[in-house]
Amino acid sequence: MQVFDVMTKASVTETPTESLTQAATRMWTQQTGSLIVMDGPRLVGIITERDVMKAVARGLDPATTPITEIMTPGVLTVSPATPLNEAARHMASRWIRHLPVVEDGQVIGMVSQRDLVGVFAALTSDPDLSELASDELVRGRRLARIEQGDLD
Repeated sequence: MQVFDVMTKASVTETPTESLTQAATRMWTQQTGSLIVMDGPRLVGIITERDVMKAVARGLDPATTPITEIMTPGVLTVSPATPLNEAARHMASRWIRHLPVVEDGQVIGMVSQRDLVGVFAALTSDPDLSELASDELVRGRRLARIEQGDLD
């Protein structure tokens, strides 16, 4: 199995100068734990929900702090043909939960711990657990909950 088989669409920033508030809002509305930081066509970093929490805990003002101040630059990426177990090893050895998928210099997706857990969960022999919703279905359900006013 390859990364291509489980990756999802990557959520990206519109500009590296977005504030933490804008990034957190984008992550919440898209129900994702990370954003790829792009500067035009170039991948310049990644920001995660953990980064946002750490910034707030340190007393940074989310409304005025740009994401470039807390993002992780020099992001490790994988190709869509990367074997899934290799991607999982990269993530485990580096303690990262999100791994951008890049092909021909373009970000084409993201593989996350949630994606990997879905693969392992699908391997169960328990008939009650054999049917798993796809990531897009799960994300759609979360988005529907948010649209019904669950923003608190």
